[in-house]
Amino acid sequence: MDQEKPGFTIPDPALFGRNMLKVAEQGQRLLQKFMDRRIRAQAKPPRLGDPTKASVIGPAFLDLAKHLLGDTEYVIEAQSKIWPAYLQLLQSMTRRLLGEAVPPTITPDRNDKRFRAPEWSESLAFDFIKQSYLLTSNWLMQTVGSVEGMDPGNAHKVAFYTKQFVDALSPSNFVLTNPEILRATLRSNGENLLRGLEHLLEDLERGDGKLAIRMTDLEAFEVGRNIAITPGKVVFRNPLIELLQYTPTTETVYQRPLLIFPPWINKYYILDLTAEKSFIKWAVAQGYTVFVVSWANPDAELADKTFESYLLEGVYPALDAVEQAAGESEVNAIGYCIGGTLLTTALAHMAARGDKRIKCATFFAAQADFSEAGELKVFIDAEQIDALGQKMDRAGGLLESSEMSNTFNMLRSNDLIWSFVVNNYLLGKEPAPFDLLYWNSDQTNMPKEMHLFYLRECYLNNNLAKGEMVLGGEKLDLSKITIPVFLQSSVDDHIAPYRSVYKSTKLLGGEVNFLIAGSGHIAGVINPPSQQKYQYWKNEELPDDVEEWRKGATEYPGSWWPNWHIWHAAHSGDMVPARQPGSGKLPVLMDAPGSYVLVKGR
Repeated sequence: MDQEKPGFTIPDPALFGRNMLKVAEQGQRLLQKFMDRRIRAQAKPPRLGDPTKASVIGPAFLDLAKHLLGDTEYVIEAQSKIWPAYLQLLQSMTRRLLGEAVPPTITPDRNDKRFRAPEWSESLAFDFIKQSYLLTSNWLMQTVGSVEGMDPGNAHKVAFYTKQFVDALSPSNFVLTNPEILRATLRSNGENLLRGLEHLLEDLERGDGKLAIRMTDLEAFEVGRNIAITPGKVVFRNPLIELLQYTPTTETVYQRPLLIFPPWINKYYILDLTAEKSFIKWAVAQGYTVFVVSWANPDAELADKTFESYLLEGVYPALDAVEQAAGESEVNAIGYCIGGTLLTTALAHMAARGDKRIKCATFFAAQADFSEAGELKVFIDAEQIDALGQKMDRAGGLLESSEMSNTFNMLRSNDLIWSFVVNNYLLGKEPAPFDLLYWNSDQTNMPKEMHLFYLRECYLNNNLAKGEMVLGGEKLDLSKITIPVFLQSSVDDHIAPYRSVYKSTKLLGGEVNFLIAGSGHIAGVINPPSQQKYQYWKNEELPDDVEEWRKGATEYPGSWWPNWHIWHAAHSGDMVPARQPGSGKLPVLMDAPGSYVLVKGR
């Protein structure tokens, strides 16, 4: 018979009782402070709304209800599937109670971190709670995901928000049904809950009444001190960009400079985290003269910037500045995520005007065809975009940084929301220092017209892929992009899925190399060779179907960076003496990482 683990006892009942009273008192004070802030907030311009509000998801669930009510046979069949599973679980638990070794009825996904404490398997009670939850949540997801006849957009919303619901109700999120929290509460006489309430209050204070969950030790990192520390200089600045040129570490460098356009949804230093994780530092060490655009974090003065502004006031001035700084008119370019989408539009715009300064281009997790653009599409339809525009008007023409952060966090709620609720508020622990999560918390604002153009033209209408996007006075034709291109994607990327990235192989007019890396949108890109992590897949053939490509691909261990370097070096020209920042026609303005990266979002 299973033996329950010792430890679910109260070492000091009197102290436990006193602490529970403190928890109640602290909770009342917390609620009062929250209500006071809500009242004061009524006098302020409204913050951007929650995408889960009824006007967004209500019609989707009404569509679900209509199809369920119209198909009673499906409902009966769905119900008939869950009861035998419950019965099997009860039988297995009974046999286990009698001392038999019984395999579980259902097990968590191998990537599910919620149920890794040993009690979830060793304790009969907690194992039953876990398996009951998994049976119910999986059944619910399968039921709502298999309803026929629904509008595809509504079906996507229903599946997404149902997942949010079942994630929120996980037994791992509650004191009495999570053995780790229960044990910590009893052992510490409730001190963990007191600390957790303090953390919750601090996060509400930091978010000005809106919960801003702290995912890492925010005091452990400082831009320019222990992250974004690769030596370099700011050599150009305009209202939208600072251009950073990095100090060479080799005596000779490739003739063609390398110009990187990172996403402006986050700060550029995802490419320059610690010295061990920095793509920029590594690229400099390979002999490239590296320039990086550091985008401004928009405020009211930049609220009127458009997507076209990012092309005409971002890409083109950066190209001009590189030529002045390095004395070379021909450059190679990299675009990451939305920075890659911008680079794609720039290349098509340059092709239309006969501008041949960019000789080859690399794209990190970047999309041009958005017909299979991943989970973000759940937030994007005509109604939501119109509503978003109205809210940004009320917020001064900006999408506040916290709103985009919340959206991305919802895509991985177990990892980026509930795990921190458990750690910070229920276990009362301090979040661990983690450079990547510090960067993830350092969000940026976005101008209204730029963001709405991107959502409508790319996600909603897919006009870039269709050849119908007009930008800077030119109709963009991606088939006119005939320079060599390297496309990087990641196997677990939920923001720019490899299926979506692969579509560019059929849109571009020149030589295309395509690669799938291990991991996801960030770790799949930031995977230095020294870490010896993950893997990547290559296939020289480019069939119409990416799954056919995968069948013929060869898997290689470790980082894909050296493979890219071999390809890129062949398009980078001869070796020339290394160029120091400030040695060209542009003077040094200040040390890297510059000033724009230090501006915080709202």
